[in-house]
Amino acid sequence: MGKPTDMVLYQAEWCPYCARVRKKLTDLLLDYKTVNVPHSHAERDEVKQVSGQTSIPVLVDGDVVLDDDDDIIPYLDKKYGKAAAV
Repeated sequence: MGKPTDMVLYQAEWCPYCARVRKKLTDLLLDYKTVNVPHSHAERDEVKQVSGQTSIPVLVDGDVVLDDDDDIIPYLDKKYGKAAAV
């Protein structure tokens, strides 16, 4: 069982960028909720409401909304990684 968080990851199983984020969350032993989004960008209303756009992955951590794996992974390392435990 991981560390409980209120994080929500808007993602899709087929998305390689989402897989990178899921792996990082797993590596850091973080619990999070996933919301699988439709393949069609036009149907991603929930993602658009949360982040203002329709690309995935989108990670919501409290007031923080990140919409790119290259932003999400460093954020997770900084907030929840080994450096954060020091």
